[in-house]
Amino acid sequence: MELKKIKGIGPVLEKKLNNLGINNLDDLLNYYPYKYNFINIVDINKAVEDESITIKGVVVDLPRVQYIKRNLNRLSFKVMSSDILINATIFNRAFLKANLTIGKEIVLIGKYNKLKASFVASDIKFNIINNSIEPVYHLQEGITNSAIIKIMAEALKYNRAIDLVPEEYIKEYSFISKIEALNLIHKPKSMEDISIASKRLKYEELFEFMFKINCLKRINNKAKGIKRDVDISSINNFMKELPFELTKDQITAIEDIYKDLVNQSRMNRLILGDVGSGKTIVATYAIYLNYLSGYQSALMAPTEILAEQHYKSLSSLLKKFNIKVELLTGSMKKSDKNKIVDRLANGDIDLLIGTHALISNNVSFKNLALVVTDEQHRFGVGQRNTLHDKGISPDVLYLSATPIPRTYALTIYGDLDISIIKTKPKGRKEIITKVFKEDKIKDVLYKMLEELKMGHQIYVVSPLIENNEENDMKSVLELKNKLSLAFQNKVEIAILHGKLKQNEKDKIMEDYKNGIIRILISTTVIEVGIDVPNSTMMVIFNSERFGLATLHQLRGRVGRNDLQSYCYLISNMEIERLKVLEESNDGFYISEKDFQLRGGGDLFGEKQSGLIPFKIANLKDDYKLLLQTKEDSNKYIESNKYLENDYYKELIKEISFIN
Repeated sequence: MELKKIKGIGPVLEKKLNNLGINNLDDLLNYYPYKYNFINIVDINKAVEDESITIKGVVVDLPRVQYIKRNLNRLSFKVMSSDILINATIFNRAFLKANLTIGKEIVLIGKYNKLKASFVASDIKFNIINNSIEPVYHLQEGITNSAIIKIMAEALKYNRAIDLVPEEYIKEYSFISKIEALNLIHKPKSMEDISIASKRLKYEELFEFMFKINCLKRINNKAKGIKRDVDISSINNFMKELPFELTKDQITAIEDIYKDLVNQSRMNRLILGDVGSGKTIVATYAIYLNYLSGYQSALMAPTEILAEQHYKSLSSLLKKFNIKVELLTGSMKKSDKNKIVDRLANGDIDLLIGTHALISNNVSFKNLALVVTDEQHRFGVGQRNTLHDKGISPDVLYLSATPIPRTYALTIYGDLDISIIKTKPKGRKEIITKVFKEDKIKDVLYKMLEELKMGHQIYVVSPLIENNEENDMKSVLELKNKLSLAFQNKVEIAILHGKLKQNEKDKIMEDYKNGIIRILISTTVIEVGIDVPNSTMMVIFNSERFGLATLHQLRGRVGRNDLQSYCYLISNMEIERLKVLEESNDGFYISEKDFQLRGGGDLFGEKQSGLIPFKIANLKDDYKLLLQTKEDSNKYIESNKYLENDYYKELIKEISFIN
């Protein structure tokens, strides 16, 4: 059913819903709340300082709107609550001004400051029923939560959802129907409603996910690959020529790849390694072995910066083996692209490195037999398979620097064979990490000055691009001004963030790599792939805002040489969990801690949604349920009962096609 047929959805709202990935009735009904507000109105006289509360009040003067900057406004007005006159403020709700008329009874959710008689609201409600449950949804700018609740109530009138859980498991676990579950998850009357509905919906989501994983595993095991006849001595020759000694884990991964490539079955392997563990050299071995067999290879990276980096390092490394390497990116001149495309089709290129430009329609290989994708979760399944389809059943090697606890990795990557690299290359020193309260910033500045005097470079990271009145976090713009002042404008400082144009980012990174820029202030866009060995210090402001896994990934941008490197975590509050990073440089240990403290959200956030496509399930909290659905879906496949289910029959066809 089309969205526009649902009462309350006009063209403007429809477009905004589309931006949230909601394109039809099913998408809307499966857009679950991420939390619930339990409306319990309290007397303001009983409010606890700094605790979020819900109060009722009456508007006693006309509200005023102050526009602080382009994307920030403040709405202020006075409210009488339990005979106490308070000054209420809420940010970015200017559109509520017309509704806040004098004498209007409203409900405020937020924090009360008794000394100042002020109330900073996070939300304002009208016609709220006390002791009720309000679902809260992730929102697009311009869509209010109340608007989503309203249109969801209309959408539920058309709820004809089909059960995707096989009938035998509905009976075995006494599940309610999908229709009932959707009604309860969006309009619960009790905690029990939420619990019953969420368990039913989580099971369905995880069952479908594990059904796909188990099917892919079976298909991969049967898929025939290219059998290469290469002598085992080629491993020794390759390793002898390397300018460094391989670690034990790298050697094990290389042996795994050798067995895969000389086998008749198609390789489908993931190299899961910590930052700086040397995954690329392992992939280079696979490329070398493929070249000895007379075939072409492709390496696809998620960004031009990373693709260019791979091109420079692999060109240098493979030069002595006479392997012809080329780079293909979207920003190249058309004439240069055409030359590469022609040479590729003629077989004059052995290894093509690039971004998504590799999957352009006009790019064709003569005999592609190996596909390597770096940071593989950042590519959609369709993108990856378009590249695979350019070869004749090519072997596939995935690389990922996201350290995942082994137990989780074996499940979510259940369709892949996994090689894990934990040990770091010899000669690398452990990064010294320290947590500093913000009032000790002078100590950090002195340490930065020491590194600059030695000719080294520094990364500085902030979670924000611009300052925001709603919080006291440092932005990259503010930090540039403060650091320029601290170093008396004698140090070249630049800023890097996601809103810059690609050519601007490339120029900044090139200048940083060449040592022209000494301090690079950035958002988390530097998290993956950037490798500048002369960088010896990482300073992260408002580090309490990041998960441990993200902080570890950021820290991995330094310590990529034999110099002593440092990571300083600046926090404006005491955060005990940050001490984990002081204790350890082991990404797998840190990821385990992150799972215990925060769940899988940081490792598998929205930017990595291609990795964990769950809408309601949570990898950490629902891991037992995931294992149960793994077992149940395996039984379902082995029994061939899916052949009697139209949905799963079609799903098998779809999986077979994209694989």
